[in-house]
Amino acid sequence: MKQIKSLRTRIAVWITGLILLALGTFGTFVYVNLSLSLHAAIDSSLSLTAAQTAASLNVDNGKIIISEPITPEESGFQAFSERGLTLIVLSKDGTILESVGPYRNTPQAFEQASPNGSFTTIPIVNDDDAMRVYTLPVLDNQQTVGWVQVMQSLGSARDTLDRLLLTLLLGGGLLAILSGFGGYFLATRVLSPIDSITRTADAISTEDLSARLPLLDTEDEVSRLASTFNNMLARLENGFKRERQFTADASHELRTPLAAMQAILSVVREGERPVSEYHQALDDLADETNRMRGLVEDLLSLARGEDGLALHSETLDLSAILSDVADSLHPLAQAKGLTLTTQLPSRLSITGDMDALIRLFVNLLDNSIKYTEKGGITVSAQVETEHVLVEISDTGVGIPKEHLSRIFERFYRVESARSSAGTGLGLAIARQIVLAHGGEISVISASGMGTTFIVTLPL
Repeated sequence: MKQIKSLRTRIAVWITGLILLALGTFGTFVYVNLSLSLHAAIDSSLSLTAAQTAASLNVDNGKIIISEPITPEESGFQAFSERGLTLIVLSKDGTILESVGPYRNTPQAFEQASPNGSFTTIPIVNDDDAMRVYTLPVLDNQQTVGWVQVMQSLGSARDTLDRLLLTLLLGGGLLAILSGFGGYFLATRVLSPIDSITRTADAISTEDLSARLPLLDTEDEVSRLASTFNNMLARLENGFKRERQFTADASHELRTPLAAMQAILSVVREGERPVSEYHQALDDLADETNRMRGLVEDLLSLARGEDGLALHSETLDLSAILSDVADSLHPLAQAKGLTLTTQLPSRLSITGDMDALIRLFVNLLDNSIKYTEKGGITVSAQVETEHVLVEISDTGVGIPKEHLSRIFERFYRVESARSSAGTGLGLAIARQIVLAHGGEISVISASGMGTTFIVTLPL
């Protein structure tokens, strides 16, 4: 039953059905046309023979005169018998004047024939056959003086049509069967890559997405399907790798403050301690708790943004937002002896979510302050054709070239920055906010040469 329902079987059945339909239509057309042609040829032969015979008759004083009897052996009428024709010459009252052929003694009844003659088809007694009869009046001075009847059996035509029908049925059936097997073979050849796709799909699991289909250089639909399938597998593999890395990094980041908290508690519980040590332990626990809370909030923010951030769009003054963010972080820069300057126009109107934009620029500016030991940070903005360009530049340690392409990934941190307090999620969240606003974010940096973050937001 499974084999019957397979696609290759259905294709073979469809091909067989279409071939049968085409052959049936063509065979019917040939059969009907040949039948019409044979009967037309018989009618033409009968009418021509009758006309020639009527023209050769001797008519005198309104009567047909037969001077000498006609015998089947005479050369003129011998051909009639050989062709299966019967010729009968009748007087006005229906008396046979002369006849030749296999049915010469059985003239057929007829009513008044038209001047152009008339055709009838009658069954042959004691025979499963029919006979075509043509009756033509013999005229003298526009008066009917007799009739000429020419008859021929339709058996030869029927035999020809029967042989044709048998040939069409046998040949068509055989051709349909061969077409069905050929269609099944071709369908098997064509669908074999799809079987390979099925086997590959069955072999794939979340533990191993490295399997790929062999690509055939045919540039057909199946080849494009295989290529699309491989591309999909590559995207899935990369996605699973990122998720595994994310899970591993998140577990590691969450484990670190938990381990620190457990260590602090273990030390405190070992015995009596001075009050100052208890205070220090509580302060350390509070720091680790704050670190864990920040990490969880960042993870929740990223998770909510996977399907797109729900932005509360309104008209905002970007210059005011950047100025407020710079003022709020100025004490951090001042504590490290850094300068924090702004180069902003008086007003920059854009549409966006205020809370999300504040978080975006706080993350970027905090990152610049964190990795700058001397010099300063500059925040600037300007309006271009259809967007606003914001740059945050610092004179910090910079980012090595090999790390630039990955700094916006979750939990990714340059090795030299891993000792700093941070979750590695700030830039990932910043990128998510920028994309949610329909903008772009990029970075220009080199090791020891400072870093510039460039944010482009639509007006």
